[in-house]
Amino acid sequence: MKNLLGRILVVILLSNVLFTVYGQNDTITNKSLSEDLIKNLKGEGFEEGMTINWSINYDDFNYLKENNYKLVIEYNTDVRAKKHKDGYSNSEWTAIKNLPLETTDYEIKDLIGGEKYVFKVGVSNGKEIVWSEKGKTETERAWGLFKLLVLIGSLGMFIYGMKIMSEGLQQAAGSKLRNLLGSITSNRVSGVITGLGITSIVQSSSVTSVMTVSFVNAGLMTLTQSAGVMMGANIGTTVTGWLINIFGFKVDIGGYALIFFAIAAPLLFVGKKKIKAWASSLIGFALLFMGLAFLKDAVPTLQEDSFLVQFFIDYKDIPFISTILFVILGTLVTIIIQSSSAAMALTMTLVAGGIIPFEVAAAMILGENIGTTITAQLAATIGNVHAKRSAQIHTLFNVIGVTWAILIFPFYLDGIKWFMHTMGSGDPFSNPKEFANTGLAILHTSFNTANVLILIWFVPQLVRIAERTVKSRGAADEIFHLDYIGTGIMDTPELSLLEAKKEIHKFGELTSRMSKLTRTLLYEQNQKEQKLLYEKIQKYEDITDRIEIEVANYLNKISEGELSEETARRIRSMNSIANDLERIGDIYYQMSKSIERKDELRIWFTPEQRNNLSEMFDLVDDAFEIMLENLKAHHDSVIIDKAVLAERKINEKRDELRSEYLENISDKKEYNLKGGMVYNDLFSSLEKVGDHIINVSEAVVGQI
Repeated sequence: MKNLLGRILVVILLSNVLFTVYGQNDTITNKSLSEDLIKNLKGEGFEEGMTINWSINYDDFNYLKENNYKLVIEYNTDVRAKKHKDGYSNSEWTAIKNLPLETTDYEIKDLIGGEKYVFKVGVSNGKEIVWSEKGKTETERAWGLFKLLVLIGSLGMFIYGMKIMSEGLQQAAGSKLRNLLGSITSNRVSGVITGLGITSIVQSSSVTSVMTVSFVNAGLMTLTQSAGVMMGANIGTTVTGWLINIFGFKVDIGGYALIFFAIAAPLLFVGKKKIKAWASSLIGFALLFMGLAFLKDAVPTLQEDSFLVQFFIDYKDIPFISTILFVILGTLVTIIIQSSSAAMALTMTLVAGGIIPFEVAAAMILGENIGTTITAQLAATIGNVHAKRSAQIHTLFNVIGVTWAILIFPFYLDGIKWFMHTMGSGDPFSNPKEFANTGLAILHTSFNTANVLILIWFVPQLVRIAERTVKSRGAADEIFHLDYIGTGIMDTPELSLLEAKKEIHKFGELTSRMSKLTRTLLYEQNQKEQKLLYEKIQKYEDITDRIEIEVANYLNKISEGELSEETARRIRSMNSIANDLERIGDIYYQMSKSIERKDELRIWFTPEQRNNLSEMFDLVDDAFEIMLENLKAHHDSVIIDKAVLAERKINEKRDELRSEYLENISDKKEYNLKGGMVYNDLFSSLEKVGDHIINVSEAVVGQI
């Protein structure tokens, strides 16, 4: 009996030992080992793989070595691991066994891209195993369609953020922009300062270049003035590169983007428009750098021996050829993206990721200066010959600058390296991931500034080259085209109304020109010249119809936003003015038809009638000059006394001519009745023109 009890006791003791050694999940916690045996466990994902790092407690290492312990790694997807919470050892887990104890990191490849993984590290001697805590990481997707779409989406967010920020800044600084635009003179330096100021405010050289082309198209700016403005815009746009370098790479502002949203979002509901504008610009700023953060993650991670990296390395040292090749690449990228800022952000991201060397990125930055001219060229395609020449000057300026930069490219880069060393910065060549973007920002600013300082003295020559390379298609091309407000509505009501006002002023000049053409037609005897004048007046009348419609549509778009009472009143006035000017165009067209019928029927005017019509035309032309002065002046400074006096003289002359006409009909039997009827129609029509002219001046001051 005692032997039986002894045997039972031995079995119980052995069972306890076995349970302790091989119990739950085949895991033993050896009490002689430290609880934090495996520590500093962490994982880092890469494309379809992950790297696991850990360390072993130094006090336990010798013991583990003496007892032939080996390292074990098990990993699983997070989804599968959650299905099997009961234990560590499960058939769903993948195991990597018998790793040397000296190992402190392990790379696992051929995993699922974009998947979360759970992993653990243990030590085992075949009998017992001690596991670490679980670690988690997420693998990256391999480069393919998905990441390409992410890259495009990141660029899209960057561009959209830039657009929102630019529009918000335009709205917030609308009056300042107007003052800057109004300060443009024939002085080249003034134009450069204006272009620099506008671009610095709106953070978009494209906006400045399109506005400049529009101004030239409308005849409100000369080619010489536009050259200076676009030169200044080239310097102003370099601010973007510094913003990207500082806030995009040196400071991770993308992580604080939601804070900017938290600040700006409530301000969008504030009644004051300027506060809304600043909130919009703040949201755009956050979106811009969120897009940049996504862009940095979307760019593929490539090793130094990868084909793409080797391509850039192999071709970067071919004198001149490599520089030209990568300048062309930068140009194409900018043309495709349609944003030099986005192209620059992409270039900086690639060089920071070690994909392209500093020399390649520098050449691409030069190319992006050429690519950005496509915006002005596109805006000029629907403009007149002067707009096309303005865009041509912009292209010439950038191409000439890039040409001389290519010729001295190696020395230029050495100068940037020397400058950065002098300023205590690092080497962009040997450490591009850290310092290349600062070098690119320095390159962009110094190049554009130097180019302006060199070419500002050759503006007349650039203008002559543009005039020779962009030929006029004839008188109509030289005289007028309505596309000034057609290049896109501004988001600031003040700027939009400024554009509409300039267009209406051009509209007034057109109708004044129709008056002179009709007067010339009245006295022209050459049939060929008469035909040309008929065609020109008809063409002008068609233009007046189109202008009225487009101005009305443009003003209607402005009316869709929130308007102050003053802005709404000005919009009503401009609509009224456009209507009156269109009616003037109709009247002159009808007068030309009357003159045409007179010539066809060989009806003649007496010398007295001709002199009277000439005097009437003189009075109307004087009224036109006053009207144009009022259209050009600020509406608050217009005094219409002169306009009222001019209109009164027209009425008095009409009354005088009508009395004479009626008297001649009743008293003179030999009076030319047919000629008299045409004569009466013409001076009465001129009086109607005078009525519409005074209506314009009254609308300018709000008397509608």
